[in-house]
Amino acid sequence: MDLLTNTVRPYAWGSTTAIPELMGTEPTGEPQAELWMGAHPGAPSRIVRGGVETSLPEVIEADPEGELGPETVRAFGPRLPFLLKVLAAAAPLSLQVHPDPLQAREGFADEEERGIPLDAPHRNYKDANHKPELICALTPFTGLCGFRRPGRTAELLEALEVGGLKPYADILRARPEDEALSEVLTAVLSADREAMAETVEEAARAARRLGSADGGDGPGARTYAAYADLAGHYPGDPGVVAAMLLNVVRLEPGEALYLGAGVPHAYLAGLGVELMADSDNVLRCGLTPKHVDVPELLRVVRFEPTEPRVLRPVAGPDGEEVYEAPVAEFRLSRHVLARSDAPRPLDDRAPQILLCTAGEVTVRTVDRAPGEDTGRNAGLTLTGGRSAFVRAGERVTVSGGGTLFRATVAG
Repeated sequence: MDLLTNTVRPYAWGSTTAIPELMGTEPTGEPQAELWMGAHPGAPSRIVRGGVETSLPEVIEADPEGELGPETVRAFGPRLPFLLKVLAAAAPLSLQVHPDPLQAREGFADEEERGIPLDAPHRNYKDANHKPELICALTPFTGLCGFRRPGRTAELLEALEVGGLKPYADILRARPEDEALSEVLTAVLSADREAMAETVEEAARAARRLGSADGGDGPGARTYAAYADLAGHYPGDPGVVAAMLLNVVRLEPGEALYLGAGVPHAYLAGLGVELMADSDNVLRCGLTPKHVDVPELLRVVRFEPTEPRVLRPVAGPDGEEVYEAPVAEFRLSRHVLARSDAPRPLDDRAPQILLCTAGEVTVRTVDRAPGEDTGRNAGLTLTGGRSAFVRAGERVTVSGGGTLFRATVAG
C-alpha cells in the first residue's frame, strides 16, 4: 500500500482551523477548504515507490490493470473512477448542479468543438464525466438539497412579507410543480440585478427577524436563519432567492447525503468526508462571482420536488458500515475500531483509499507474495487526516482504535 501525500485547496469559503485540527497541524491563517485524495489532475495525490516520489495518476497510467484491477478498467477505463475529499466549509459554497452522463458527454463535446479552453472562466464542462457525490458529516453539517414542494415554499416566501417575492409565490401556487419551479428559477436568475439586490436585502432583514423568533430553535426559524446567513455572505445575490426554493438539511456526525444529477444543492457549514465520481463538472446557480450559464443550467436541472433522504450507515456482519448510494463509480463505508477488536480484512477486488478521521488505525498487508515489490509499505499507521492507497488485489487488514473511512468502487 502507499501512504498518500495530498493537496489542500485554499478556496475562500474554507475554514482556517477545521482541517488543521483534524490533522494535528498548525493553522496557516489561510482558508483550508478541501483535502483531495485521488488521481484527479487538478490536485493528484503523491506517493513514494521504491524511494522515488511520483504522482498517483502516473503510477496508474504505468500499470492500469495492476493498480485498478481488470474489472475496474473494463468498467471505467484506465483511471481511478472516484475522488475522495475532506471538505471544511466556514462559509456557503456556490449553489450548483451536476450533469448526468449523457449531458456531460454532450456538453464536453460541444465546448471542445467550439474551442473553449479548459481553463476559460466561462467553461462549464472540464471533462466528459458525470459527478454524483456523497457527503458524510464529521461535525454538525448544514446544506441545501433539492427543491421544496412549491406550495410550502410559497408559504415561506409570503411569511417574509416582501413585495418583490410575491410574484414568485403566486407562480408557485398557480402552476404545476415542475413548471412553477422552472419558471421561478428562470425569472430569479434573469431578473434585473439592481432590482433583485433590493429584494434580497429586504428578504434578508425579514429572514433575520423570523430566524431569531422563539429563540431560533424551531425548524422554521432555523430555515430562515440559514437564508439570512446566505444573504450576509452574498449580499444582493439572486442566488439567495434561488436558495429559498430548496430544502435546508442538517446532518449530525455520521449521517450522510447523496446528491445525484440535476439536483440543486449547496453546502453551507461544517466538516465532512465527500466522495464523488472523478469529475469537476459544475453548473452554478448563484452565490458565486463565477460564471452562471443560465440556459445550460436550465437544461441540466431536474425541476421536481424532493425530500432529502438522510443516509445512516448500514452495518454488516464484519463491522463495516456502508453508506448505500445508487452509483457504480464509488462506495463509501466506515470502520469504527476498538483496540480490543481483531484485525478486520478488507475486500481486495477493487482499488481503495483509506482515510483515518479519528484516533489511530493500522493498515497491514497480508499474504505478500515472494519477490513482491518491497518498495511498497507492508504496514502503515494512519492518524487524523492521513490516508493510504491500496491497489486492487492487495489484501489488507485494519486494526487499532479509531475511525476509518473506506472509498472504493461499487460492485
